[in-house]
Amino acid sequence: MQAFLYLIPALPLLGAIVCGILHTRSRETRRYAGPVATLAVLSSFVIACLAFLEVEREGKDLVYDGFTWISSGELELSFKLLLDPLSAFMALIVCGVGFLIHLYSIGYMRADEGKAKFFAYLNLFIFAMSILILGASMPLLLVGWEGVGAMSYLLIGFWYDKDEGWPAKAGQKAFITNRIGDLGFLLGMFFLFQHFGTLDFTAMREGTQLDSFTGSLAFWTCTLLFFGACGKSAQIPLFVWLPDAMAGPTPVSALIHAATMVTAGVYMICRASFLFPPEALMLVAWVGAITALVAGAIAIAQRDLKKILAYSTVSQLGYMFLACGVGAFSAAIFHVATHAFFKALLFLGAGSVIHGMRNEQDCFKMGGLAKKMPVTCLTFLVGALCLAGFPFTSGFFSKDEILWETVKSGSMASWTLWGIAAMTAGLTAFYSFRLFTLTFFGSARYDSRHVHPHESPKLMTLPLVVLAVLAAGGGILGLSPVLTGEAGWMHRNLEGVVASAQPFLSAEAVELDHHLEFRFLIISSLIAVFGVACGFLLYRKGPALAGRLARPLTPLHICLAGKFFIDELYEVLILTPLAMLSRLAGHFDVKVVDGVVNRTAGGMRELATVLKQIQNGRLQSYALWLAGGSAAILAFVVFQLW
Repeated sequence: MQAFLYLIPALPLLGAIVCGILHTRSRETRRYAGPVATLAVLSSFVIACLAFLEVEREGKDLVYDGFTWISSGELELSFKLLLDPLSAFMALIVCGVGFLIHLYSIGYMRADEGKAKFFAYLNLFIFAMSILILGASMPLLLVGWEGVGAMSYLLIGFWYDKDEGWPAKAGQKAFITNRIGDLGFLLGMFFLFQHFGTLDFTAMREGTQLDSFTGSLAFWTCTLLFFGACGKSAQIPLFVWLPDAMAGPTPVSALIHAATMVTAGVYMICRASFLFPPEALMLVAWVGAITALVAGAIAIAQRDLKKILAYSTVSQLGYMFLACGVGAFSAAIFHVATHAFFKALLFLGAGSVIHGMRNEQDCFKMGGLAKKMPVTCLTFLVGALCLAGFPFTSGFFSKDEILWETVKSGSMASWTLWGIAAMTAGLTAFYSFRLFTLTFFGSARYDSRHVHPHESPKLMTLPLVVLAVLAAGGGILGLSPVLTGEAGWMHRNLEGVVASAQPFLSAEAVELDHHLEFRFLIISSLIAVFGVACGFLLYRKGPALAGRLARPLTPLHICLAGKFFIDELYEVLILTPLAMLSRLAGHFDVKVVDGVVNRTAGGMRELATVLKQIQNGRLQSYALWLAGGSAAILAFVVFQLW
């Protein structure tokens, strides 16, 4: 099977080429782009499934060593793909969820003139993401890393001519913010190569230099890698791009900014977990916890469906980084999986609502859609319950495990981190059912003369149903030992890949019994139920009641609705000074650099104007200049002899 491993990224690449050709043809041929792109991703998913089963059955990794890719001095890298339990599981998520989103997009983009180009971009994204997760070395991972960044830019700005060019600006914001993080990632790679002499993950992990990778070198190298992850996975301070990325088509939000690309930073840290010292892990935990709380608080006051889900994504990514920071890497990947299911479901459900509401995205202008869109309502309910961490949903099991692992990590700050995560869980349950209730319950708050809500076509609702089943039952992948008496499948499967980082924390870890774990399970359940109940009761008749109750908290609401004015702060502290510096540099370039060059050229032109009088074509003038020159030479010689 390993000989065919390259087909997982190659088939979407081929699909993108075909879709690009179809885009150059007639309108009639463009309608085949959706099925072609979907079939390409489905084929990759089938191969990923077969490879995953072989890894499970044989108990050994699959490696495809294709050709020498880079040979420069001491750096020798081949195009090598690695399929181990971690990358195999991620391949299933990327290709499986990607296939469902492609299928949904056929219906969603049916009337769009640029659908062939859109599907070409989607296929290129799956290609880049596959390279990212299968790359056996950090440079090959970087190729996929930059590839998904480029495709994200193109897909966010796909409708670049709408809303006065706002999607194009949002794409630029995402691209530039990610490049800032990538600078740290590249510097971290340089330090790794300087120390290890290789960037192959297996070679670094098994090499003798790993023992000496300690102290400030390890901390700052891993901090730089983590800074790159903050850009890709939208963590503080580089999280501002993801909410604006909702300017792209809704399937883009579901694919890139919920299920795959934004989890690349989490995947990278889990893949390189053997490198991270305790100090760097603690930094990861704190950044993740603070990001989760800040983004969750902002989501409470938003009105746009996709913006609420975008800040929810930032918050849930914070949970994943918190899990990585306390050494619970398998718990982080578990939440990556469940989040991929329910967040893709919620984004596609939001797209179905927007489709039925003639592009309306303000949930305050909806209401009463449960009867108009029953399938969308039911599947959205499943996604909202999972996001809220409602008992026995997939989101409940993965989020509860992160909370439990945070408590038992044994660090001095573990209880503080748990408190932040528990508070965020309550906020999440509240805003998820605030969104659901405002959209589907209460009286209609839209103009029924112009808006006629209706259920989406089956091509759009079928992926919703499949994702709802996966979201509801995905928790079985990592059931808590307190319920089954043994570690879940997810943890057994990933034990050999990510367990190498656990010894960093084992010296301080606290042995807590299952009785205490069960109590924390009950606490998590109560937090979720309380948040869901508050969200439903406050908004079941519309936003009026909550508005009256929140009137004394108007300053706080303004702060949350304004997203803590972080964008404005960046505008004042970073963008405006950079713009002023750019204008100053422009004036310096024009006035000084160009001025010196232009004045030099002008001076030579004037000198030439004077000197050209010598060459005037008159014999007597030449004789005069010859006599004058001879006299000058003679005078100079006499002066020297004198």
